[in-house]
Amino acid sequence: MPGKIRVAIGGQGRSGYKIHANRVSQDTEQFELVAVADQLPERREDAEVEFKARVYDDWRPLLEEGGFDLFVNSLPSPLHVDATIEALNRGFHVICEKPMARTVADFDRMVDAARKNDRKLFPFQNNRVQPFFDKVQEVVASGVLGDLVHVRSAWSGYRRRWDWQTRQDLWGGSLLNTGPHAIDQALCLFGWDNTPEVFCRMDNRNPFEGDAENHVTVTLWDPERKAPQIDIDISSLVTYGEPYTYNISGTHGGLIGGARELKWKYFDPDLAPKHEMWLWSVDRQYNREELDYIEESWTLEEAKTEGSVGYTLESMQSGPERIYNNIYDVLTNGAEVLIKPEQSRKQIAVLEEAHRQNPLPKKPQSIAFKL
Repeated sequence: MPGKIRVAIGGQGRSGYKIHANRVSQDTEQFELVAVADQLPERREDAEVEFKARVYDDWRPLLEEGGFDLFVNSLPSPLHVDATIEALNRGFHVICEKPMARTVADFDRMVDAARKNDRKLFPFQNNRVQPFFDKVQEVVASGVLGDLVHVRSAWSGYRRRWDWQTRQDLWGGSLLNTGPHAIDQALCLFGWDNTPEVFCRMDNRNPFEGDAENHVTVTLWDPERKAPQIDIDISSLVTYGEPYTYNISGTHGGLIGGARELKWKYFDPDLAPKHEMWLWSVDRQYNREELDYIEESWTLEEAKTEGSVGYTLESMQSGPERIYNNIYDVLTNGAEVLIKPEQSRKQIAVLEEAHRQNPLPKKPQSIAFKL
Protein backbone atom coordinates (compact mmCIF):
# COMPACT_ATOMS: atom_id res chain seq x y z
CA MET A 1 0.00 0.00 0.00
CA PRO A 2 2.24 2.84 -1.25
CA GLY A 3 1.77 6.51 -0.42
CA LYS A 4 -0.76 7.95 1.96
CA ILE A 5 -3.33 5.78 3.69
CA ARG A 6 -6.85 7.09 3.08
CA VAL A 7 -8.91 7.13 6.27
CA ALA A 8 -12.64 7.26 7.00
CA ILE A 9 -13.92 7.78 10.53
CA GLY A 10 -17.23 6.60 11.91
CA GLY A 11 -18.29 8.89 14.75
CA GLN A 12 -17.10 12.38 15.68
CA GLY A 13 -17.58 12.37 19.44
CA ARG A 14 -14.84 12.69 22.01
CA SER A 15 -12.52 10.01 20.64
CA GLY A 16 -13.57 10.22 17.01
CA TYR A 17 -12.85 13.95 16.83
CA LYS A 18 -10.36 14.77 19.59
CA ILE A 19 -8.16 11.70 19.12
CA HIS A 20 -8.62 10.15 15.68
CA ALA A 21 -9.59 13.03 13.38
CA ASN A 22 -7.01 15.32 14.94
CA ARG A 23 -4.27 12.69 14.75
CA VAL A 24 -4.99 11.77 11.12
CA SER A 25 -5.38 15.38 9.97
CA GLN A 26 -2.07 16.38 11.58
CA ASP A 27 -0.10 13.56 9.97
CA THR A 28 -0.44 14.60 6.34
CA GLU A 29 2.64 12.65 5.24
CA GLN A 30 1.20 9.26 6.17
CA PHE A 31 -2.59 9.69 6.21
CA GLU A 32 -5.39 11.50 4.42
CA LEU A 33 -8.78 11.96 6.10
CA VAL A 34 -11.30 11.56 3.27
CA ALA A 35 -14.66 10.79 4.90
CA VAL A 36 -16.56 11.11 8.17
CA ALA A 37 -19.92 9.78 9.39
CA ASP A 38 -21.91 11.23 12.29
CA GLN A 39 -25.58 11.60 13.15
CA LEU A 40 -25.28 15.22 14.30
CA PRO A 41 -25.37 17.87 11.55
CA GLU A 42 -23.11 20.28 13.43
CA ARG A 43 -20.40 17.62 13.64
CA ARG A 44 -20.70 16.88 9.93
CA GLU A 45 -20.40 20.58 9.20
CA ASP A 46 -17.28 20.79 11.36
CA ALA A 47 -15.72 17.90 9.41
CA GLU A 48 -16.49 19.53 6.06
CA VAL A 49 -14.98 22.84 7.11
CA GLU A 50 -12.02 21.67 9.19
CA PHE A 51 -10.97 18.49 7.38
CA LYS A 52 -12.47 19.01 3.88
CA ALA A 53 -13.86 15.49 4.19
CA ARG A 54 -16.92 13.87 2.63
CA VAL A 55 -19.64 13.57 5.25
CA TYR A 56 -22.44 11.08 5.88
CA ASP A 57 -25.25 11.00 8.43
CA ASP A 58 -24.83 7.22 8.82
CA TRP A 59 -21.87 4.83 8.75
CA ARG A 60 -23.56 2.37 6.38
CA PRO A 61 -23.53 4.53 3.22
CA LEU A 62 -19.97 5.58 4.08
CA LEU A 63 -18.89 1.94 3.89
CA GLU A 64 -20.97 1.35 0.76
CA GLU A 65 -19.39 4.24 -1.14
CA GLY A 66 -15.86 3.38 -0.04
CA GLY A 67 -12.91 5.26 -1.51
CA PHE A 68 -10.60 4.72 1.46
CA ASP A 69 -8.25 2.12 2.93
CA LEU A 70 -8.71 2.29 6.70
CA PHE A 71 -11.94 2.63 8.68
CA VAL A 72 -11.78 4.02 12.21
CA ASN A 73 -14.68 2.70 14.27
CA SER A 74 -15.30 5.33 16.94
CA LEU A 75 -19.06 4.96 16.66
CA PRO A 76 -21.19 4.50 19.79
CA SER A 77 -19.97 1.38 21.58
CA PRO A 78 -22.91 -0.94 20.69
CA LEU A 79 -21.91 -0.52 17.02
CA HIS A 80 -18.31 -1.59 17.47
CA VAL A 81 -18.90 -5.24 16.61
CA ASP A 82 -21.33 -4.96 13.68
CA ALA A 83 -19.73 -1.95 11.97
CA THR A 84 -16.26 -3.47 12.30
CA ILE A 85 -17.35 -6.76 10.75
CA GLU A 86 -19.17 -4.94 7.95
CA ALA A 87 -16.10 -2.82 7.19
CA LEU A 88 -13.80 -5.87 7.17
CA ASN A 89 -16.19 -7.76 4.87
CA ARG A 90 -16.10 -4.81 2.47
CA GLY A 91 -12.31 -5.01 2.30
CA PHE A 92 -11.21 -2.22 4.64
CA HIS A 93 -8.66 -2.40 7.42
CA VAL A 94 -10.18 -1.33 10.75
CA ILE A 95 -9.11 0.50 13.88
CA CYS A 96 -11.68 -0.21 16.58
CA GLU A 97 -12.10 1.89 19.70
CA LYS A 98 -12.63 0.35 23.11
CA PRO A 99 -14.60 -1.51 24.22
CA MET A 100 -14.26 -3.61 21.10
CA ALA A 101 -16.87 -6.12 22.26
CA ARG A 102 -18.72 -7.26 25.37
CA THR A 103 -18.09 -10.97 24.81
CA VAL A 104 -15.26 -13.14 23.58
CA ALA A 105 -17.66 -14.75 21.10
CA ASP A 106 -18.34 -11.40 19.42
CA PHE A 107 -14.66 -10.51 19.44
CA ASP A 108 -13.87 -13.82 17.73
CA ARG A 109 -16.38 -12.94 15.01
CA MET A 110 -14.44 -9.73 14.38
CA VAL A 111 -11.12 -11.56 14.20
CA ASP A 112 -12.62 -14.19 11.87
CA ALA A 113 -13.86 -11.46 9.53
CA ALA A 114 -10.38 -9.93 9.41
CA ARG A 115 -8.80 -13.31 8.67
CA LYS A 116 -11.31 -14.31 5.98
CA ASN A 117 -10.91 -10.99 4.17
CA ASP A 118 -7.12 -10.74 4.66
CA ARG A 119 -7.52 -7.39 6.41
CA LYS A 120 -5.95 -5.97 9.57
CA LEU A 121 -7.93 -5.39 12.76
CA PHE A 122 -6.22 -2.88 15.05
CA PRO A 123 -7.38 -2.58 18.68
CA PHE A 124 -6.96 1.00 19.87
CA GLN A 125 -5.34 0.85 23.32
CA ASN A 126 -3.55 4.19 23.46
CA ASN A 127 -2.91 4.12 27.21
CA ARG A 128 -0.69 1.06 26.90
CA VAL A 129 1.94 3.09 25.04
CA GLN A 130 1.98 6.14 27.28
CA PRO A 131 5.55 7.11 28.30
CA PHE A 132 5.01 6.48 32.01
CA PHE A 133 3.73 2.95 31.46
CA ASP A 134 6.69 2.19 29.20
CA LYS A 135 8.88 3.14 32.16
CA VAL A 136 6.86 1.05 34.62
CA GLN A 137 7.31 -2.01 32.40
CA GLU A 138 11.00 -1.25 31.94
CA VAL A 139 11.59 -1.12 35.70
CA VAL A 140 9.61 -4.33 36.27
CA ALA A 141 11.42 -6.15 33.45
CA SER A 142 14.81 -5.11 34.83
CA GLY A 143 14.20 -7.36 37.84
CA VAL A 144 15.35 -4.81 40.43
CA LEU A 145 12.02 -5.07 42.27
CA GLY A 146 12.36 -8.85 42.49
CA ASP A 147 9.29 -11.02 41.93
CA LEU A 148 6.12 -8.94 41.74
CA VAL A 149 3.74 -9.85 44.55
CA HIS A 150 1.02 -7.19 44.43
CA VAL A 151 -0.07 -4.35 42.16
CA ARG A 152 -2.60 -1.72 43.18
CA SER A 153 -4.06 0.24 40.27
CA ALA A 154 -6.36 3.19 41.00
CA TRP A 155 -8.42 4.95 38.31
CA SER A 156 -10.88 6.80 40.50
CA GLY A 157 -12.21 10.22 41.39
CA TYR A 158 -15.54 11.86 42.08
CA ARG A 159 -17.78 12.68 39.14
CA ARG A 160 -21.54 12.78 38.69
CA ARG A 161 -22.48 11.83 35.13
CA TRP A 162 -25.71 11.93 33.15
CA ASP A 163 -24.53 11.10 29.62
CA TRP A 164 -24.98 8.01 27.44
CA GLN A 165 -22.00 6.29 29.03
CA THR A 166 -24.05 5.75 32.18
CA ARG A 167 -26.57 3.48 30.40
CA GLN A 168 -26.34 -0.30 30.24
CA ASP A 169 -28.16 -0.50 26.91
CA LEU A 170 -25.46 1.72 25.34
CA TRP A 171 -22.54 -0.25 26.82
CA GLY A 172 -21.94 2.39 29.46
CA GLY A 173 -20.44 2.12 32.91
CA SER A 174 -17.02 2.45 34.46
CA LEU A 175 -15.94 -1.05 33.48
CA LEU A 176 -16.49 -0.63 29.73
CA ASN A 177 -15.46 3.03 29.65
CA THR A 178 -12.29 3.20 31.77
CA GLY A 179 -11.85 -0.52 32.39
CA PRO A 180 -10.29 -1.39 29.01
CA HIS A 181 -7.38 0.96 29.78
CA ALA A 182 -6.86 -0.27 33.33
CA ILE A 183 -7.25 -3.96 32.52
CA ASP A 184 -5.05 -3.79 29.43
CA GLN A 185 -2.21 -2.34 31.51
CA ALA A 186 -2.89 -4.84 34.29
CA LEU A 187 -2.60 -7.76 31.88
CA CYS A 188 0.73 -6.40 30.64
CA LEU A 189 2.01 -6.64 34.24
CA PHE A 190 0.26 -9.96 34.85
CA GLY A 191 1.98 -11.43 31.79
CA TRP A 192 0.26 -12.26 28.50
CA ASP A 193 1.22 -15.91 28.84
CA ASN A 194 -0.75 -16.13 32.10
CA THR A 195 -4.54 -16.39 32.32
CA PRO A 196 -5.98 -14.72 35.41
CA GLU A 197 -8.74 -15.78 37.72
CA VAL A 198 -11.15 -12.84 38.04
CA PHE A 199 -13.04 -11.54 41.04
CA CYS A 200 -15.17 -8.43 40.59
CA ARG A 201 -17.70 -6.38 42.50
CA MET A 202 -19.51 -3.43 41.00
CA ASP A 203 -22.38 -1.15 41.95
CA ASN A 204 -24.51 1.62 40.48
CA ARG A 205 -25.08 4.62 42.73
CA ASN A 206 -25.86 7.14 40.01
CA PRO A 207 -28.34 9.79 41.27
CA PHE A 208 -29.68 10.30 37.75
CA GLU A 209 -31.19 8.00 35.13
CA GLY A 210 -28.08 6.01 34.32
CA ASP A 211 -28.23 2.36 35.34
CA ALA A 212 -24.67 1.23 34.56
CA GLU A 213 -22.05 0.76 37.26
CA ASN A 214 -20.07 3.73 38.53
CA HIS A 215 -18.06 1.81 41.13
CA VAL A 216 -15.91 -1.22 40.25
CA THR A 217 -13.22 -3.27 41.93
CA VAL A 218 -11.49 -6.04 39.96
CA THR A 219 -8.94 -8.52 41.25
CA LEU A 220 -6.76 -10.58 38.92
CA TRP A 221 -4.87 -13.45 40.50
CA ASP A 222 -3.05 -16.64 39.61
CA PRO A 223 -3.67 -19.71 41.82
CA GLU A 224 -0.20 -20.97 40.86
CA ARG A 225 1.39 -17.66 41.92
CA LYS A 226 3.25 -17.21 38.66
CA ALA A 227 1.89 -13.67 38.44
CA PRO A 228 1.19 -10.90 40.95
CA GLN A 229 -2.20 -10.25 42.47
CA ILE A 230 -3.55 -7.10 40.82
CA ASP A 231 -6.29 -5.02 42.47
CA ILE A 232 -7.94 -2.42 40.23
CA ASP A 233 -10.27 0.33 41.46
CA ILE A 234 -12.40 2.20 38.92
CA SER A 235 -14.89 4.46 40.62
CA SER A 236 -16.67 7.79 40.21
CA LEU A 237 -17.40 7.87 43.95
CA VAL A 238 -13.96 8.50 45.42
CA THR A 239 -13.78 12.00 46.91
CA TYR A 240 -10.25 11.58 48.24
CA GLY A 241 -8.52 10.00 45.29
CA GLU A 242 -5.33 7.95 45.41
CA PRO A 243 -2.19 10.08 44.96
CA TYR A 244 -0.75 7.46 42.58
CA THR A 245 -2.14 5.35 39.75
CA TYR A 246 0.23 2.52 40.66
CA ASN A 247 1.64 1.06 43.86
CA ILE A 248 3.70 -1.99 42.94
CA SER A 249 5.23 -4.33 45.53
CA GLY A 250 8.01 -6.80 44.81
CA THR A 251 10.22 -9.05 46.91
CA HIS A 252 13.16 -6.62 46.65
CA GLY A 253 11.49 -3.23 46.26
CA GLY A 254 8.51 -1.21 45.10
CA LEU A 255 7.30 1.48 42.71
CA ILE A 256 4.72 4.22 43.04
CA GLY A 257 3.54 6.86 40.62
CA GLY A 258 1.44 7.80 37.64
CA ALA A 259 1.48 9.57 34.29
CA ARG A 260 3.74 12.48 35.29
CA GLU A 261 6.08 11.01 37.90
CA LEU A 262 7.37 7.63 39.09
CA LYS A 263 9.55 6.67 42.07
CA TRP A 264 10.99 3.28 42.91
CA LYS A 265 13.44 1.86 45.41
CA TYR A 266 15.04 -1.53 45.83
CA PHE A 267 17.89 -3.37 47.51
CA ASP A 268 20.40 -5.91 46.23
CA PRO A 269 19.58 -9.23 47.95
CA ASP A 270 23.17 -10.41 47.48
CA LEU A 271 24.38 -7.51 49.63
CA ALA A 272 21.64 -7.73 52.25
CA PRO A 273 22.48 -9.10 55.73
CA LYS A 274 22.09 -12.85 56.29
CA HIS A 275 20.13 -14.00 59.35
CA GLU A 276 19.57 -17.24 61.26
CA MET A 277 16.06 -18.22 62.36
CA TRP A 278 15.01 -16.92 65.79
CA LEU A 279 13.06 -19.40 67.87
CA TRP A 280 12.81 -16.83 70.66
CA SER A 281 12.76 -13.05 70.39
CA VAL A 282 16.02 -11.39 71.34
CA ASP A 283 15.52 -8.88 74.15
CA ARG A 284 11.79 -9.30 73.55
CA GLN A 285 12.10 -7.25 70.33
CA TYR A 286 10.85 -7.74 66.78
CA ASN A 287 13.34 -8.40 64.00
CA ARG A 288 15.00 -5.18 62.83
CA GLU A 289 17.47 -4.45 60.05
CA GLU A 290 18.70 -1.58 57.91
CA LEU A 291 18.65 -2.22 54.17
CA ASP A 292 20.70 -0.17 51.73
CA TYR A 293 17.97 0.94 49.35
CA ILE A 294 18.74 2.39 45.93
CA GLU A 295 16.20 5.08 45.02
CA GLU A 296 15.43 6.22 41.46
CA SER A 297 12.81 8.41 39.80
CA TRP A 298 11.39 9.42 36.43
CA THR A 299 9.34 12.41 35.32
CA LEU A 300 7.46 13.02 32.10
CA GLU A 301 9.11 16.41 31.78
CA GLU A 302 12.55 14.83 31.77
CA ALA A 303 11.50 12.12 29.34
CA LYS A 304 10.46 14.78 26.84
CA THR A 305 13.64 16.83 27.17
CA GLU A 306 16.28 15.95 24.60
CA GLY A 307 19.60 15.02 26.16
CA SER A 308 18.13 14.05 29.53
CA VAL A 309 18.16 10.62 31.13
CA GLY A 310 15.29 8.58 29.71
CA TYR A 311 14.89 10.63 26.55
CA THR A 312 13.98 8.75 23.39
CA LEU A 313 12.20 9.80 20.24
CA GLU A 314 9.24 7.67 21.30
CA SER A 315 9.12 9.36 24.71
CA MET A 316 8.07 12.54 22.92
CA GLN A 317 5.12 10.86 21.22
CA SER A 318 1.60 10.54 22.56
CA GLY A 319 -0.11 7.16 22.69
CA PRO A 320 -2.26 7.85 19.60
CA GLU A 321 0.77 9.06 17.65
CA ARG A 322 2.71 5.88 18.39
CA ILE A 323 -0.22 3.65 17.48
CA TYR A 324 -0.90 5.45 14.20
CA ASN A 325 2.80 5.38 13.28
CA ASN A 326 2.78 1.64 13.92
CA ILE A 327 -0.37 1.14 11.84
CA TYR A 328 1.25 2.98 8.94
CA ASP A 329 4.35 0.77 9.22
CA VAL A 330 2.22 -2.38 9.38
CA LEU A 331 0.20 -1.49 6.29
CA THR A 332 3.10 -0.14 4.19
CA ASN A 333 6.14 -2.08 5.40
CA GLY A 334 4.75 -5.24 6.98
CA ALA A 335 5.89 -4.27 10.50
CA GLU A 336 4.77 -6.15 13.60
CA VAL A 337 1.46 -4.99 15.09
CA LEU A 338 1.96 -3.09 18.35
CA ILE A 339 -1.42 -3.87 19.97
CA LYS A 340 -2.25 -7.46 19.12
CA PRO A 341 -5.86 -8.72 18.82
CA GLU A 342 -5.08 -11.84 20.84
CA GLN A 343 -4.11 -9.58 23.74
CA SER A 344 -7.36 -7.64 23.48
CA ARG A 345 -9.21 -10.96 23.52
CA LYS A 346 -7.84 -11.61 27.03
CA GLN A 347 -8.97 -8.18 28.14
CA ILE A 348 -12.49 -8.79 26.84
CA ALA A 349 -12.56 -12.15 28.65
CA VAL A 350 -11.96 -10.26 31.92
CA LEU A 351 -14.70 -7.72 31.11
CA GLU A 352 -17.16 -10.48 30.25
CA GLU A 353 -16.47 -12.41 33.44
CA ALA A 354 -16.77 -9.25 35.54
CA HIS A 355 -20.20 -8.54 34.06
CA ARG A 356 -21.25 -12.18 34.52
CA GLN A 357 -20.51 -11.91 38.24
CA ASN A 358 -22.43 -8.64 38.62
CA PRO A 359 -25.81 -8.47 36.90
CA LEU A 360 -27.26 -5.04 37.71
CA PRO A 361 -30.93 -4.04 37.57
CA LYS A 362 -31.95 -1.95 34.59
CA LYS A 363 -33.86 1.34 34.74
CA PRO A 364 -36.36 2.66 32.20
CA GLN A 365 -34.80 5.35 30.01
CA SER A 366 -36.65 8.52 29.05
CA ILE A 367 -34.72 9.09 25.79
CA ALA A 368 -34.33 6.56 22.99
CA PHE A 369 -30.97 6.44 21.21
CA LYS A 370 -30.90 5.74 17.48
CA LEU A 371 -28.01 3.49 16.45
